[in-house]
Amino acid sequence: MKRPWQVNYPESIPFELNIPSCSIYHFLERATQDFPNNLAIIDQGEEVTYTELNRKVDKFAAALHHRGFKKGDRVGVMLFNCKEYIIAYFGILRLGGIVVQLNPMYQQHELTIILRDAEPKWLICEYNQISKLEDIGYSSKLSIITSDINSTEYLSLYDLIEEENSELPVIQINSREDLAALCYTGGTTGIPKGVMSTHFNIVASFFHTCVTDQGVLERSNERYLGVFPMFHGAGMQMLINAIYHAAIYIPIKHFRVEDALHTIRKYRPTYLSIPPSAYIALLNHPNFKDDDLSSLKVCRSGSAPIPLEVQEAFEQKTGIRICEAYGLTESNSVAVRTFMKGNRKLGSVGLPVPNMDLKIVDVETGEEEMPVGESGEILLKSPQNMKGYWKNPEETARTIRDGWLHTGDIGVVDEDGFLYIVGRKKEMIIAGGYNIYPKEIDEVLYAHPAIAEVCVFGIPDVYRGETVRAAVVLKENHTLTEEEIINWCRERLAKYKVPRQVEFREQLPKTTVGKILRRTLLEEYNQQLKKV
Repeated sequence: MKRPWQVNYPESIPFELNIPSCSIYHFLERATQDFPNNLAIIDQGEEVTYTELNRKVDKFAAALHHRGFKKGDRVGVMLFNCKEYIIAYFGILRLGGIVVQLNPMYQQHELTIILRDAEPKWLICEYNQISKLEDIGYSSKLSIITSDINSTEYLSLYDLIEEENSELPVIQINSREDLAALCYTGGTTGIPKGVMSTHFNIVASFFHTCVTDQGVLERSNERYLGVFPMFHGAGMQMLINAIYHAAIYIPIKHFRVEDALHTIRKYRPTYLSIPPSAYIALLNHPNFKDDDLSSLKVCRSGSAPIPLEVQEAFEQKTGIRICEAYGLTESNSVAVRTFMKGNRKLGSVGLPVPNMDLKIVDVETGEEEMPVGESGEILLKSPQNMKGYWKNPEETARTIRDGWLHTGDIGVVDEDGFLYIVGRKKEMIIAGGYNIYPKEIDEVLYAHPAIAEVCVFGIPDVYRGETVRAAVVLKENHTLTEEEIINWCRERLAKYKVPRQVEFREQLPKTTVGKILRRTLLEEYNQQLKKV
């Protein structure tokens, strides 16, 4: 069945792509063969060529092989963005291993859940993380490798590289079946689940991304600013995209707007993908200049819908078009995006990428396809979708039905096939029998000139079932009262959508990729009630 978005594809972009059946490591080999002396990484001023990177990757893999590493072994990688993460990632994949992506900010409770589930044999981390493992009794259960240059108690990544082992096995990768990564998700909504991604899933995802940038990027002549964490799907896709283009990858360990501006001015990146919160930080920074991002060819937003007011203000200030994207860990990052060429619609996250089918179904059963223009749950079908959840067939069966990935997100597709995100099914507020999607109220509040960040969520209400509460961060040197915010909404929203309560904060809780955590706000609110 022909989908409405296909008529809006630019002529140069096909509806279907042939995805190569190869390992992810292949793209590092190819970049090294084609551009051996080109820079691959600039990490805190240290430069690494493709030849040097490939050598370190192979030496690390050979050292693991020498110690009995087998295809299918799982390795936890718990590092912030750095060159060591890249060496470890490709070294593990070179041996047919599985990377268990761990957030270095996880605390003991979170680590215990994931390590019990994934059961990695090895773990790579900074030395200062080992105390967490000791506290939960895992330091003796894992072969620990530190990313530090000098480590006395444990082997370091650099010790292994310097051993100069050369023997590497011939590994046959079945790209459609062999797992490349386990990335845990769902921690903000329930017990974390390990998303199983094959080599083919991940290769398909970045091929779909690359083709939508067609004609804009030049192989071996690009510079990627790595803001999204590599332990997150969006960050890993950025890295592989950079390696595919034989580009320079510039990892950012922590996004701090002042440091980010300095790095941007020094290295003049051509590819930037950041969350909405980073755009807000840049836009509101007093030292941000209109030409700071003039080197960019691609400027994308992801992890959460960017407020329309923020997008328009940023583009007006810089003259750079922000291309929004939508995806989730289970879809291996981007599933829908604004293409670099062709039409776009402000407020929409764009069109489904090649090989991606999408439909909107009723929220109650997830079976009846909704008419054009009516909201419902977003379903995705694509070769980039995950294989399933690790050791969790029941949750896999609930999430993937007849080949369709049930995202839990609520959206609308218009007559031209453009997707608009309305909200999360689990975040939907039901007040007095009305369905309220927080994102709609977020957009109205972001339009207020004194508001920097906002997050609306539902709280229990004896009479209405739930009622609307807004958490607000004001711009510097601005003031607002609760009454003024409520009146602003009354003028722009149906009465039942207007927040009944407003709380002012200095900052909002966020994930490591800058996504505001609605559920955390609700949990904090409930904790406050218990104390009263």
